[in-house]
Amino acid sequence: MSSDSDSGADVVICADFGSTFTKTALVDLAEGRIVAQASHRTTIDTDVLDGYDACLAELISQDPRAADAEVLACSSAGGGLRIAVIGNEELVTAEAGRRVALSSGGRVVGVFAASRGDDLAGLTEVAPDVVLLTGGTDGGNSEALLACAHDLAAGEWRGPVVVAGNADAREEVRAILDDAGLPSVVTDNVVPRIGVLHPEGARAAIREMFLVHVIGGKHLSRRADFTAMVRGATPDIVLTGVELLARGLDAAHPGAGDVVVVDVGGATTDVHSVVELDPEDAAAPDGLGREVVATTPVTRTVEGDLGMRWSAPDTVRAAGLDAFDEAAARRRRDPAYLPDSEEETDVDETIARAAVGLALRRHAGRSRVVVSPEGRVVERTGKDLREIDLLVGSGGVLRNGRPGVAGRVLDGSLGEEVEGGWQLPRRAAVVVDSDYVLAAAGLLATAYPEAAYRLAARIAVASPR
Repeated sequence: MSSDSDSGADVVICADFGSTFTKTALVDLAEGRIVAQASHRTTIDTDVLDGYDACLAELISQDPRAADAEVLACSSAGGGLRIAVIGNEELVTAEAGRRVALSSGGRVVGVFAASRGDDLAGLTEVAPDVVLLTGGTDGGNSEALLACAHDLAAGEWRGPVVVAGNADAREEVRAILDDAGLPSVVTDNVVPRIGVLHPEGARAAIREMFLVHVIGGKHLSRRADFTAMVRGATPDIVLTGVELLARGLDAAHPGAGDVVVVDVGGATTDVHSVVELDPEDAAAPDGLGREVVATTPVTRTVEGDLGMRWSAPDTVRAAGLDAFDEAAARRRRDPAYLPDSEEETDVDETIARAAVGLALRRHAGRSRVVVSPEGRVVERTGKDLREIDLLVGSGGVLRNGRPGVAGRVLDGSLGEEVEGGWQLPRRAAVVVDSDYVLAAAGLLATAYPEAAYRLAARIAVASPR
């Protein structure tokens, strides 16, 4: 592995164009630490680089090296990455595509299954940025995949398509889409055989489509340097940082073990997990385990109805917090609002606690004993988080909160006594990504892996908040 210092770079600016705030950090590559930070409201109403320019001026005032630094960025501004999934069977390839889309940094706005007769005309209503087209195992029946490709070609939706279905039909699908003028990328099948989920190729292809078609297509900036600096969708980049934190680089740079990150944002609450699979499940025939669509070590879920600002009314409604309806409505009307009293800070923490609790439960699922023809068996849904080593809290409400905020927000979502069979963390260490290093680590991971590792490793030894 080459040293990061060999590149000649001294510092790098890592920027995240968020739905509400643009956040920037100047990273010293040799030390693997953040030496300056700045944030500004995301200026989606004018040009997103207006807010970045304000951040850059602040970084330069803290460290003059920022003036000439390379910039690596991620973005969820303008609604982020919207993905629709088209598959054959609702519980197999369509579900596999949904999981892959989530791990690729997108918000899944629609899932269409050919087996239940879904009309692809609905694509225009959900307005995705990218379509992920799946269907069939390699060498299996290709009729459904080809039929979906013909329906796409004949429809009104004209966006980019990632094809990740039956390998035997890929070139024919590409030709159908090309003839219709639909941009496409063909990659490996997400379900090469039943019980196996292969997300890597589709994840890379979706990132490519995001950079080529979405970043430019949303017209977030009139300046060419915006598209030059963006490396991917923010959730995809953060998940890369989580993988680095969990797994490390090599034997000399070990990871923290099984890790879960819950990121409470203004519009969504995302849960990222990197958990090694139970050897008993992995040893099942064809990797099938308990599910037709195999569980993968790296998982991401996005809860679009759980958030601190845009989704605050949905959050309090889902949690049954009727007394907070008006406070949540105020936050939706003013997404840039910051609490101006202890009472309003209490409200923010209550909303955050509800969002975290619901998001972690949806991600983890639960286990219960059921009676089957084989006798009493344990039935599980979701991702088992009970034995994770590290739980990381992220999001402005945790990073900028009062002392002890992590305990108050996360209380009720971990420990031995959580009721209901939820597969939630039992004995995990709890820390807060107070310097927002996971996004920066993800941005640095490809070009500056050692600096990214040192940056991510700081989380594992951070003091609880």
